Amino acid sequence: MIHTIRFRLTVLYSGLLFVLAALVLGGIYFAVSKTTEQRPITTEYAKTYSGDQYLGKREVVFVEEVENAVNVRTMATLRDFSLLTLACLYVASLGIGWVLAGRVLRPVRSITRTTEEIQATDLKRRIRLRGPRDELKDLADTIDTMLDRLEEAFSAQRQLIDDASHELRSPLTIIRANVDAVLAAPDASEEERARAVAIVDRATTRMTRLVEDLLASARRQGTAFADADLDLARVVGEACDEYATPAAARDLTIERTLGAGLAMTGDADALRRAVSNLLSNAVRLSPPGGRIEVGAGRSDGMLWVSVRDDGPGLREADQSRVFDRFWRGEASRRDRHTGLGLAIVRQIVESHGGRVEVSSRLGQGATFTLWLPPSASGRSPA
Repeated sequence: MIHTIRFRLTVLYSGLLFVLAALVLGGIYFAVSKTTEQRPITTEYAKTYSGDQYLGKREVVFVEEVENAVNVRTMATLRDFSLLTLACLYVASLGIGWVLAGRVLRPVRSITRTTEEIQATDLKRRIRLRGPRDELKDLADTIDTMLDRLEEAFSAQRQLIDDASHELRSPLTIIRANVDAVLAAPDASEEERARAVAIVDRATTRMTRLVEDLLASARRQGTAFADADLDLARVVGEACDEYATPAAARDLTIERTLGAGLAMTGDADALRRAVSNLLSNAVRLSPPGGRIEVGAGRSDGMLWVSVRDDGPGLREADQSRVFDRFWRGEASRRDRHTGLGLAIVRQIVESHGGRVEVSSRLGQGATFTLWLPPSASGRSPA
């Protein structure tokens, strides 16, 4: 108990009150002693006679000596009562200080009790401290805000694990079924084995894509990237260069319209991946001989990047869900796509303080637009 804050506050309060009272009473005593005449009491005697007869000596009392005796007794009484008052005041201040310290620290006990009851599996508890808007109220509100962020992060993490487990379970089941039924069977024909190998290869490719997308999502949520000044047009151009060969293999044309002076602050690798994910979907979904339009510019004080394809497009009801994690359209379900690419795009753009938009009509392709804030200086890096 000696090391508790309540005990230390009690001792501090009592000590300060005791010192203050001692100074006040000492000052009063000193002032009174200086203004009161005091000297040792003396006794004088006088000879008394009755006529010519000597009667002896009698004690003589003078008015000055009476006053002096009264002063000495008064100062002694004042000293004794001052010491007794200080002792009583110190004992009383200990009790009062203990009670007051307990009342002051009551919110701290509430904060401690609530935080002890909070577990990683249940972050719904909140302190919600009532009372005046003081430092302890601000502390409790700050902890509640932190718990809100932690609950949101843990919920997103659990949802990601659940979704990833569900997505990985299907290809693993396919691989296990084909290994047990065909590849491990001694009487399986070569045609059956070849078909099983193709199925296992597609399932493995799907798992590889899923793991890569999960790693990219986890890296962006962490602190692995360092932002720097960059030219958005250069980043978009590099992403287009990476997909020039896959687009040519499907007889697709990538048309670029990139503006100048698109300076911003961000992570070039992450932004390049966001544009690459859009180009990957465009190359995968556009019909052979189609055209992919890529643009970048500035509008209304914001930088923008757009990727338009000639793919199957999106229904209006699906446009609000296209950026959700693990959501897949009909075309993506047919080719076993992971459904994480556009979710990662939104995550990267929002982490840069921007937003994503999609405009599409069923059967008429889709246009994805990334809006990003420019750098404060507005100058492109050298």
